[in-house]
Amino acid sequence: MRRRDLIKTIAISAVIWPLAARAQRPAMPVIGFLNATSPDAYRLRAFHQGLKEAGFVEGENVAVEYRWAEGQMDRLQTLAAELVRRQVTVIVAAGGTRSGLAAKTETKSIPILFIVGEDPVKLGLVTSLAKPDRNLTGVNILAAEVVAKRLELLRELLPKAIHIGVLVDPVNSTSAESTLRGLETATRTIGMQIQVFNASTIREVDAAFAALVNERLDALFVGISPFLLERRVQLAQLAARHAIPSIYQEREHVEVGGLMSYGASIGDAYRHLGVYAGRILKGDKPADLPVMQSSKFELVINHSTARMLGLTLPPKLLSIADDVIE
Repeated sequence: MRRRDLIKTIAISAVIWPLAARAQRPAMPVIGFLNATSPDAYRLRAFHQGLKEAGFVEGENVAVEYRWAEGQMDRLQTLAAELVRRQVTVIVAAGGTRSGLAAKTETKSIPILFIVGEDPVKLGLVTSLAKPDRNLTGVNILAAEVVAKRLELLRELLPKAIHIGVLVDPVNSTSAESTLRGLETATRTIGMQIQVFNASTIREVDAAFAALVNERLDALFVGISPFLLERRVQLAQLAARHAIPSIYQEREHVEVGGLMSYGASIGDAYRHLGVYAGRILKGDKPADLPVMQSSKFELVINHSTARMLGLTLPPKLLSIADDVIE
């Protein structure tokens, strides 16, 4: 072979070989990430940490298709259907019970991972916590179980508080009902009285606070729902404007100016979802992965907000806080 022909052959091979190698490389698995809220760096960072612990890094050996409902619950079904048509390997349905239910309706074969605040057996997502027998498993953050504890912490901060407003989202009916059941039992025990306000729109939030002020209530207990989490800035600003001490479930409320939160570590729950997603990508089946019950709970206090409200934080409360925001 002449030298010119040899060089030409080598050059062509240099182009063709990488193309052929890429063609033979297996397709990257895809995770469908369905969330009832908006993009949140805190939760995504925790999810990616869990994925990394399981050996996966987005963009390197796994792809992620994101779908955000941004608090509009009627969008979840459509978004879940999009991910099923995309034929993703696993669906991570987070941000509330309705995300998991929407994904469950759309597929009986694609593995689904959920985060819920109540017993997923009662919700109809699984038939057993220890050994789910369907294509679903996930994490229960035990929101209903900590309602009484949240009320106790509010009493610790405000020992003279008697009349408490409770803000719930009626669209998130399951969570709202369990919150109110827990509060009715707890308030009878510690001698408080509650008044319920419903809000599932921005205007209804404004109206609820107007009624709170008119009723001269001592404090506000905010229920858990994707919509109320989406409106956390509005809630914090209204509570500050009207000087209403408020307690929440999720720490994100406190990070934007809310007074105090107590609940399961959402970051830890999302990390567990990332680990489970990685295990499924490696071949594990949801039926063999028990539903995890949150064991890490955190009390977060915004000290700046407390000072603005003229509140002195009890030393005992400060001593048990997991995070104090200055």
